[in-house]
Amino acid sequence: MITKILMSIAAASLIALTGCASSPTNAQIGTATGAVLGGVVGDALFGGTLGTVGGAAAGAVIGNEIGKKR
Repeated sequence: MITKILMSIAAASLIALTGCASSPTNAQIGTATGAVLGGVVGDALFGGTLGTVGGAAAGAVIGNEIGKKR
């Protein structure tokens, strides 16, 4: 279980970093961070693919809104 979470975090971080060729805005940083954290929390709370994807989507939206305000 822990290995799956760590592999998911590593993969999401790699994808997020490769998409940042130029200086990202605060909203982009918030979206990426929120998606990763939301996916981890969604998987931990609900388990399975639906929990992970749902958590990542919710985290991305929340992270984007927080990033816009900074």
